[in-house]
Amino acid sequence: MANLKEIRNRIASVSSTMQITSAMKMVSAAKLKKAQDAITAMRPYSDKLTELIQNLSSSIDGDTQNPYTEQRPVQNVLVLVITSNRGLCGGFNSNIVKAVSKNISTVYANKKVSLITLGKKGNDILQKSSEIETNNNEIFDELTFSNASAIADSFMADFTSKKYDKIEVVYNRFKNAATQIVTTETLLPIVSEQDDQNTAGADYIFEPTQENIVQELLPKSIKMQLFKALRDSFASEHGARMTAMHKATDNATELRDQLKLSYNQARQAAITNEILEIVGGAEALSS
Repeated sequence: MANLKEIRNRIASVSSTMQITSAMKMVSAAKLKKAQDAITAMRPYSDKLTELIQNLSSSIDGDTQNPYTEQRPVQNVLVLVITSNRGLCGGFNSNIVKAVSKNISTVYANKKVSLITLGKKGNDILQKSSEIETNNNEIFDELTFSNASAIADSFMADFTSKKYDKIEVVYNRFKNAATQIVTTETLLPIVSEQDDQNTAGADYIFEPTQENIVQELLPKSIKMQLFKALRDSFASEHGARMTAMHKATDNATELRDQLKLSYNQARQAAITNEILEIVGGAEALSS
């Protein structure tokens, strides 16, 4: 059994760690509320814009070709990998890396895959095994639509120049503080989803023309989809970190209590030994 000094040092160390994890939990909880409100307010607009784009695209004549809807044989794939810049958030980053690695080895086994990382943790891991086209780790320092648009403009230009045949984004979709869903979405090309029930009842009057509206809205829809993914990931990160720090605090509390019990047992044993030595010495003197 460890001596009393070693146990005291371990108790002090665990208590210090518990204070740190508890503080990090409270910080993440405060940031989560703001991030959750942002993504909750954004989703209805993004979903409605996507629905409108799909509705319009599906009803345009086949002769009208938009560069963002062009279907080509998939040979070159670009994957946007959204992780975090910091760790201590459980399996938040490792789940994304696993999903990307699995897609590369299975879905795109015979394709050339390039990566754009948005988040330092994903970049540090994936650059060891995959080709990183570029990284935009600074995006989370100031997460705004204009910064997301600059990234979108870059890969949209690569798609229209036929550098890539397909562009996907992999990120954690926020459900609640304890649950993040690893999601893979196709950004380009935009696929028109035919829905007989929805399209049958859609009767719009277009000004100026349906084609012009689609030309304007398609780039905005792609940028909005990327920005939503970034917002989702940002909220998921704080939720995952808050949950991880909560579990770490509970574990530290349990370990501290066990160490205190061990300390009291060792201290009681030491006192008992001292009493026995005193009694033994007194009996020796009396005899």
